[in-house]
This record gives sequence, C-alpha cells and structure tokens, in this order.
Amino acid sequence: MGKKYEQAAVGVASRPYALREAVEQVCSLSFVKFDETVDIAVRLGVDPKHADQMVRGSLVLPHGIGKKFRVLVFAKGEKAVEATAAGAEFVGAEDLAEKISSGWMDFDRVVATPDLMGVVGRLGKILGPRGLMPNPKTGTVTFNLEQVIREIQRGKVDYKVDRAGVIHSVVGKVSFSTEQLIENVTVLLTAIQKSKPSSAKGKYMRSATLSSTMGPGIQLDLTSLALLEG
Repeated sequence: MGKKYEQAAVGVASRPYALREAVEQVCSLSFVKFDETVDIAVRLGVDPKHADQMVRGSLVLPHGIGKKFRVLVFAKGEKAVEATAAGAEFVGAEDLAEKISSGWMDFDRVVATPDLMGVVGRLGKILGPRGLMPNPKTGTVTFNLEQVIREIQRGKVDYKVDRAGVIHSVVGKVSFSTEQLIENVTVLLTAIQKSKPSSAKGKYMRSATLSSTMGPGIQLDLTSLALLEG
C-alpha cells in the first residue's frame, strides 16, 4: 500500500460505523484527483454452493451510480430499431457475436431478446466470467428493450453473491452528496435483505464494508439500520 493509503487508513477506527458516519468517512478520506467510485461489500450467511441459497437480483438505485454505460443489445428488425432509439451503443446479432468471439469487449452491459439467446448462448464462456451474460432473472433477456436500456442508463445494478458468500456492488461516486449515497446504500441493502433465501439459517447479513476505489474499507454497523432487523 502507498503512503497516502496508509495515511488515510490511520483515520479509520477499528469499530463499525453508523451509515451516515461511514459515508462521510469514505468521502473525506479520498486522496486522489479523480472522482472515485464508492463500493460496498456485503458478507452473507449463505452457502452459494446450494442452488436454494443463491442470492441475486437487480434494481435501479435512486441516484444512479454516476456512470453512463455502453449498452450492447442483441436484437433484429423492429426490436433493433427500438434498442437504437432507446440509446443502445451497439445493436446487432450474429455480427456482434462474431466480433465478441474475436476478442472485442468495448461495452459495459449486454441485453438480448429471447429469440436471439441461441446466438448469445455461444458466448457464455466469454460473457459469463465477466458478469455480462444476459439473464431473465436480471431482466436482461426481454422484448421490452426500451425500458431495460433506460433503467440501465439510470443506474440499474445487478447483484449476485460470489463463491465466498459476498456481494459486491457500486453505490455511487465520492462526488455524490451524503444523502444520495445513504439512500443508494439503504435501497441496495433493503433489496438484499428481501432476497434472503428461506433455506438460509442463522444470521443472514453478517457484515458490510464501504470503500472508495483507492481508499480503505469502512465497516458498517448493521445493527444501527432498523430496516435490517430480523
């Protein structure tokens, strides 16, 4: 770790912080010149190896995440026209699949109409590991392209527990106001809480840590959030 990181870490107490205090701390400790992303890591009491304990979902954060996404859409005919009109950067079918197979990855999100999933399916080994594979559960396999594309541009985030039982997600930028970040975090944590599998036993949401791109992690005091009780 660099000297600036170490200096910032010195200012972090070894205790959980209430949400407002944690947000203020993350932003105040930013020491770089660019507008850092604010991330959250939530450790859950689930075993992702069991299908009935997989936690995933998607939602539009109230204040977005401060980034414009390059959306790629697999669609043909009228649906391709709809996707372009809604703001998709790239629209196509077999031509896009061939381009991606050749190593091109200059996009951030992928959406597909159901009739083209046969084409998209062949890209599973490329898109899957990067979290870009369209999925009906996250609303990215749909004929309602206009709505989905606009939601993505407004700050829609997908969350999914990883093999270690942790969910990682973006919640905004350090340039956001404290209130904006608090609301984004609260909405995300509420969604994760509501996604609790019925088969999960014991404490569900075990810990959560906020951090900026280059800054130290700030542990959240989850007991201070009434929305997470129970």
